[in-house]
Amino acid sequence: MTLKSIELFAGAGGLAFGLHEAGFETQAAIELNKDACSSLRGSVLLGDHCQIVESDIKNHDFAKYPSIDLVSGGPPCQPFSLGGKHAANTDNRDMFPEAVRAIRELSPKSFVFENVKGLLRKSFSTYFEYILLQLQYPTMVKKETENWESHLSRLEKKRTKGDKPEYNIVFRLLNSADYGVPQKRERVIIVGFRANLGIQWAFPKPTHTEDRLLWEQLVNNEYWKRHNLKPPALLPQQERKKASLIKKYGLFTPPEKPWVTVRDAISDLPEPYIELQDGKIKNHIFRDGARMYPGHTGSYIDSPSKTLKAGVHGVPGGENMIRFSDDSVRYFTVRESARMQTFPDFYEVSGSWSEAMRQLGNAVPVALARVIGNSLYEALIPKN
Repeated sequence: MTLKSIELFAGAGGLAFGLHEAGFETQAAIELNKDACSSLRGSVLLGDHCQIVESDIKNHDFAKYPSIDLVSGGPPCQPFSLGGKHAANTDNRDMFPEAVRAIRELSPKSFVFENVKGLLRKSFSTYFEYILLQLQYPTMVKKETENWESHLSRLEKKRTKGDKPEYNIVFRLLNSADYGVPQKRERVIIVGFRANLGIQWAFPKPTHTEDRLLWEQLVNNEYWKRHNLKPPALLPQQERKKASLIKKYGLFTPPEKPWVTVRDAISDLPEPYIELQDGKIKNHIFRDGARMYPGHTGSYIDSPSKTLKAGVHGVPGGENMIRFSDDSVRYFTVRESARMQTFPDFYEVSGSWSEAMRQLGNAVPVALARVIGNSLYEALIPKN
């Protein structure tokens, strides 16, 4: 059965691609950035039926999309990012009001929105509550004469009166590594279902754990065997961790799958090219200039990467660098970064290296989107 969706703030398309793989047919992907739109147009992942709309969402008319099952997207996160100005509702890049407008005008059966961990910061707690209440009661529109605090007060009164919400909402902070993504990427996922559908839903259970990865690296050496490598000598803290794992699990291997590491994700790629040639893997060009210094240490090859950032040179922690076993470092190529976000190799990211890294740093991992999408699809399809 085909379920129809609309993608807002589509960016490089990670969320839309994962949902598409789960069975949702994207009717339109709306994005303002021209390079991201070029990436989306060059891809075959969303199919010919998907309209790529290069437009400011504030000017977009949703009336042309009847009978939408799912609205998805990642409203720009800079207002809530730990690396941003922390301005929340006072930042003109806060696009949650437009996300709420889309829900109000489309009245979809469900929605899923993604945002940064910073959305849960204590200093943003009141505004986050405001976001959730707007999503629960999207038809209670903010008046032109009132500020957001007054609107929040009206919404709170509606809830305390016992008025049933228009949408039932759940949210959770998810770590992408727990779902098979080779990246320790924590993001807030907000999911809502139209209340009159009576759908009861919970987030999918994690499938991968750090314990299983460490077991295979420290206890039975399966990780090193898989990569045809000699197990390294264990440091004292690793010996202690090994003993702790054995005490915890005894003779039994942890039941989940292991976290996926950088090495797992890129070991079959050739060394980065100095320049692109015909027949070569796209977006796999060497970028010079990576340096390691205190606090800027890169992503270890035998662990999931740190969270990819939308910045390039000098981002905190060196997230966009790979750190090898001998402590040498280099920048991830765009292709390697795309693999950290679980995009397929035939997907080509448009724009300069810095622009491509910006698109990927803002993306939702395709594999995480697919896991969530599978669960949403299962909840929405009619039961016999």
